[in-house]
This record gives sequence, structure tokens and C-alpha cells, in this order.
Amino acid sequence: MKTISPPRSPVRLHKELDAVWSTPGGWGALSAVNHTVLGRRFIVAAFVFFAIGGVLAMLIRAQLASPHSAFLGPDHYNQIFTMHGTVMMFLFAIPMFEGLAIYLLPKLLGARDLAFPRLGAYGFWCYVFGGSILLVALAVGVAPDSGWFMYTPLSSRAYTPGINADVWLIGITFVEISAISAAVEIVVTILKMRAPGMSLDKMPLLAWYLLVTGMMMLVGFPPLILGSILLEVERAFDWPFFDPARGGDPLLWQHLFWLFGHPEVYIIFLPAAGVISTILPVLARHPIIGYSWIVVSIIALGFLSFGLWVHHMFTVGIPHLAQAFFSAASMLVAIPTGVQVFSWLATLTSGRPQLKVPMFYLLGFFFVFVAGGLTGVMLAVVPFDWQAHDTHFVVAHLHYVLVGGFVFPMMAAAHYWLPHFTGRMPVYRLSVTAFWLIFVGFNATFLLMHLTGLRGMPRRVHTYAPDLGWDWLNLLSSIGGFVMTMGFALFVIDIALQLRFGRPAPRNPWQADTLEWAMPTPSPNYNFAALPDVASRSPVADDPDLAARLASGEGYLGFVRNGWRETLGIHMVTGKPDQIILLPGPTFLPLWSALATGVFFVSLLMKAYVLALIGAGLSVVLLVSWTRGAGLRKDHGPLPVGRGEAVPPHQEASGPPSWWATVFTLVANGTLFSSLLFGSLYLWLVAPGWPPARLLDIGPGLPLAGGFGLVLAALAGRRSLVEKAAAGITRASLWLIATAGGHILALACLVRLVQMVPDPTGHAYAATTAAILVYAGLHAALGILFAGYGWYRSLSGYVSVRRNLDLRIGRLWHDYTAVAGMVALIMVYGLPKVIGS
Repeated sequence: MKTISPPRSPVRLHKELDAVWSTPGGWGALSAVNHTVLGRRFIVAAFVFFAIGGVLAMLIRAQLASPHSAFLGPDHYNQIFTMHGTVMMFLFAIPMFEGLAIYLLPKLLGARDLAFPRLGAYGFWCYVFGGSILLVALAVGVAPDSGWFMYTPLSSRAYTPGINADVWLIGITFVEISAISAAVEIVVTILKMRAPGMSLDKMPLLAWYLLVTGMMMLVGFPPLILGSILLEVERAFDWPFFDPARGGDPLLWQHLFWLFGHPEVYIIFLPAAGVISTILPVLARHPIIGYSWIVVSIIALGFLSFGLWVHHMFTVGIPHLAQAFFSAASMLVAIPTGVQVFSWLATLTSGRPQLKVPMFYLLGFFFVFVAGGLTGVMLAVVPFDWQAHDTHFVVAHLHYVLVGGFVFPMMAAAHYWLPHFTGRMPVYRLSVTAFWLIFVGFNATFLLMHLTGLRGMPRRVHTYAPDLGWDWLNLLSSIGGFVMTMGFALFVIDIALQLRFGRPAPRNPWQADTLEWAMPTPSPNYNFAALPDVASRSPVADDPDLAARLASGEGYLGFVRNGWRETLGIHMVTGKPDQIILLPGPTFLPLWSALATGVFFVSLLMKAYVLALIGAGLSVVLLVSWTRGAGLRKDHGPLPVGRGEAVPPHQEASGPPSWWATVFTLVANGTLFSSLLFGSLYLWLVAPGWPPARLLDIGPGLPLAGGFGLVLAALAGRRSLVEKAAAGITRASLWLIATAGGHILALACLVRLVQMVPDPTGHAYAATTAAILVYAGLHAALGILFAGYGWYRSLSGYVSVRRNLDLRIGRLWHDYTAVAGMVALIMVYGLPKVIGS
């Protein structure tokens, strides 16, 4: 390895970095994997979906402005209100904060990019393609029409025989690939790619918010994905998971949906709260008060949010004891939220606030969100919830929480960070006018909606009689909605004028103290010419010359080596550098992979299952091809990174990002499996007609043989690592072959067990049993792929005693498959015997 010395001038350094990190122009822009480009694309796409959702909302308000309106028929109205909720929840709110995180996190943390640039690009294309499926369906009149929550049995084939519900189930599942991939990328980036010296207690609060949000997504989204898969299987193949006539239960869908749905409220709120905790101290000109208390409250909020889902189900007949528990939990969650609100207020009152444009939206947030939180506490009281459930009061509460808790902070974020995006400042007077139109219009729309709800107007109705006392309230709400729309339109005009006529922004226009302002604006592709060494929570304020020193190459990795895209990995807790992370460059593979995945989902929608299998196979091939040429063919050992320190490439490190990404992906995978087991046990204990007359009648032979194969695969996978270190490639390859053999044996036993299950269309017992076995079998099949991949990489020279990352990732999969497979076999074989006895 040749000796690396800094370039002779900063200009040369920036030119060399730009040559390595740049994105091609023209059609080559579609190959972009850089986080700055992808973050902007996410944000722009989310704003487009937000505009579409807003148009749908105005159509709803136009329909409800007067009694017996003929503006929309009931069929079109059902599609429009369903799509409004779906677009705002799945295609705007979550992707918007993902886009902000993708754009901002590396800059905020002092890194050059996210941990997995290609995964981010793949997630973006999945998001756009999945959302497009829903919009095309709306344009041709077959959009989902069962509500954004898709309650069964309304969404079952008996009551929704067309493809409307299938569009939602398949399109949203496609989009959720983007959400899960973004969650993995956010969590791993925060934990492993902070600037040297940035220990956990020095992280910006926004990073804490995004870390907890990412973890919540990994646990919260799989129940919805599972529910969508089960409902689509029921609709396509008549497996009765939710049909009470055949042992299913419609309430199972509600449990799975709200296991996702209520945490999602906090998944949406927490990033916005992180924005507030970042912007408010800057504009208040006072450090945030209660940093540690805020961190504790963020973590507490993340945990508590998963214990509240049943408060959406108080009227479905659950036991009174359960109602009391979830009612108390719903009130308890107000405590960590209150800690954050009072911390913000204390910071505001302790400083010298500047009434800049972002501050207007923060003040609007306080008014709107706190009001929404108070109505949330009201709805947590069971007797009141019984009266207000499924009325416009709940619709108003939802909008006060989500618009107040997300849209207002995001508008503040837009004005605060747009100088970073564009290098120009906003047009003040126009921005303030837009704020007041939005604020007044919003409250005129939804404050009155509380009254229509208390007067008994149900949600999701397309018309009403003129003698119910709702007409004048609905008319004023509709007028307010159009005023709010004018405000959002003025916001768009303001952005356009800023891009064209805004005065150039200084480097740090807000005098902020976080690292994203220690770079030129707009930022270069590589963010920092050299990576900073962080000694406090306010690195820019503590070192006013930091930006100039980093730009001149003073810091870590202030050079270009071998044309590599390098950034640093650190110890999760202390922030000490422990590896050089080598990142991939532009490639079309994420786009082609997303297109192949789209073929799979669209084929499922059209019931073209052979084509779906081709799309699935092509997706696997393309995803595996990402690794072609990745990695190192020789050991490098510790390499210099600047400041007299040297660390190894991530392929030779003990805890590289890809290893941790596998761990967190398996956490999400385990949550999905746990949700499947929960569904099976729930039906066993609650649904009518259990146990059925015919159960799976098998001896212990097949389960024992399958379990033996799973254990063999796990032990052989572990042994391959030992042999690689001790005896070289030959014996290690033999153990990988044994690993594949164990998975093959387990897969054969699982396939045979599926064949022995009674007809899955006859009873939910057979359907859930088959689903559990299919899950285990799919993982055994992928275990064969992991073993074969490890064998190929070993023979190709990418694996050595130091460079054993591929085998370590495979070991994680083999271990998880063994545990999940054993649980599946015990569940299928043992549970009927235990309950039956």
C-alpha cells in the first residue's frame, strides 16, 4: 500500500474528492446513490404526494360543504377518502421524515454518506413505484375504498370483490420495503458512522429522535406487513384468517393493524419533535434545557407507544379489565410527551427568541399539537370514547395531532434548512403570510369538526340530512380548508421565488452549532473534505474556525486513497474510530432491482403468479449481484486515517455496518414471526370454532428430522468460521456444504409437513399452520442461498481469517433460521397436543 499524504492544496483535495464522490449527469443521474441526491428526491416526491393528498382532501370538503351534495357519488367518495388517508400516512408523512433523515444525518453526524447508499436508492425506487400503483388505480377508478385502515370484513372479498383492496395491500407492502430499508440504514448510520469523538452523550438530539424512530419502525411495521400478506392470501387463495365462519376473526386484523398504527403516530411525531429540539434552541438563542431528560423521554415514548394499540378498539367488545389497562397506558404516554414540551418552553422562555419564519411554525405547533394531545387524553377515557368513536371528533383529533405534530414542524424545517438545500434565504413577507393562511385555515377546518363530531356526525359518510345541525359547521370547515390550501399554495410559490430571487445565504445563517452548517451550502457530494473530531454537543459554536479547517483537509480522512469512497466507523458508545467504511459508487442496480420487485408485486395484483415467481427470482438475482466485486481480495490491516491513527477496513473489523444491518433486519423479521405466532394463538383462544374437527396428525419423526437439519445448519455455519481460522479454505468449504445440507433436509421436512396440513381453505387452523410452516421453509431455502454464497465468496478469495464478514453474516441467518424453525415446529406439532389434552 502506497503512503498517503495530503494534497498540496485544498483546491486539489476538493477536486479529487469530487471526482470520487460525484454523480453522473444525464441518464446517469438515475444511478445516484449519494445521500444528498436521494434525500432531495425523497423530499420532493413526498411533497408531490402531499399535494395530491391535499387535493383529495379538498374534494372531500367540497362534498361535505352542503347537505345531500351530488358533487361525488358514494363509490368515488369512498375511494377518495381512503386514498387521502393512505397518501398522507404512507406516502407523505413517513417518506418525508425519511427524506429529511437521509439528506441530513451524515451532515449532522460528521460523515460522508449513509451506511448503505444502494439500499437507500432501492428504497426510494420502491417508494415511488409502490405509490404509483396506488395513484394509477385512483386514476382508473379502482382505488382502495375500505378506509386507510382496511378493516375486515369490509375489505374481504365478499364485500370488496374487485381489486380495490388488493391495490392497497400490495401497493402498501411494496412501499413498506422502503420504510424498513430506511429504518435499517438510519439506525446503523447513527450507531456506527458518527464523527470521531461523538459519543452517545454528545449526539445531537435529532439523532436520538431518529435512532428511536428507526428502532420503532423495525418493530412496528412488520405486524402491518404480516396482516397485509395474510389478508391478500385470504382474498387470493381463500385461506380464512379473518372469516369467523371458518375459525377466523375480523378483530385479528385490527390487532395487527393497530400494533403498527398507534406506534406509527409516534413514528411520525418523534422526527418532528427532533426538528423542534434542533431549531428551537437556535432561534431562542439558548442551549436546550434538559438534554438528558429529553433523551430519557424519547426512549420511554418509544416503549410506551407499543402498549396503547387497543385504545383504538374500545368499542369492539374487549374485556373491561383490558379497557382499563389500555386507558391508563394511553394517559401515561402523556408524561414523556409533556417532558419534551416543557423542556422546549423552558428553553424558549430562558432565551431571547427571534421571530424568524421557522419560529412562526414552531409557535403554531405548540398551539395545535397541545390541543390535539388534550383531546387524545379525552379519547383515552373509555366512556367518552364510546360516545365519540367513529365521529368527526376523532377525525379532528387525528388531524390536530398529525398536522400539528408533524406538518407544522416540517414547515419550520423547510424554512430552516432550505438555505442548506439551495444556498438562498426565504422571502420573509410571503412566508409569514403563508403561515397565517395555513394556521387560520387549519383551525377553522378542524376546530369546528370537533363540534360536528360531538353533535353526532359519523366519519366516512358521503352525505347527510339538512335538519341535523351539521350544515353550517361543515360549510365553515370547508371554507377553512380552502383557506388552508391557499396557504400551502403560497408556500410553494415562496419556495419557487426563493430559488429564483432569494438572496444568497451566508454559510451559517442561523448561527447554529451543529455540524451540517460546517460545510458549504449547497453541500458538496462528500460533505466534508476532512472529518471532524467532536469534543462537545456544540462543535461549531465551540470552534468557530472548524468549517475552514475541515475545508482545508485538517481532520480525519483528509485525502483520497485508491479512488475509494471512505468514511469512518466508530465504537457505538465511545465514538472512538475502529474501522474505515468503504462505500459503493453510482450504479443502476437499485433501479433494476426495484423494477424487478415491481414486476413481482404487479403480477400478484393481476393474479399472474408464474410471472410473479419470475419477478421474485429476478429480484433475488439482482440483489445478490450487488455484492459482485464488493469486498477486498487481500488483507490490508490497519490503514492511516489521519491524526496519527490507523484502523482496518470494515471487512476486517469486528462490528461492521453490514453485520449490524443483518442483526436489525432479523429483529424486524423476528417481529413479523412473533406477530404470526400471536395471530395463531389469538385465534386458538378467542375465535369461534376452535379447535377444528381435524388437526394435523403427525408423529414426531418429521419434526425431529426438520429440527435436526436446522441445528446441523446452524452448527456447521459456526464451524465454517472456526475452520476458516484454523485449517483454511478446504475444510471451511466442506462445513458450508454441510450447512446447505442441513437447510435442504429441513426444507424437505417442512415441505412435507405443509403437504400433510388439512385443506387451508377449510379452517383458520389449517391456514395458520400452513403459514407458519411456509415461513420456516422460506428461511431454510434462503439459508441454502446464504451457505452457497459464503462458499462462492470463499473460493473467490474474498474470505480470509481477517476478512470473514460474509461468513459471519451467514452465521446470523443460520442461527436465526434454526431458532425460528424450531419454534415453528414446536408450535405446529406441540400446541395441538397441549391444548387438545
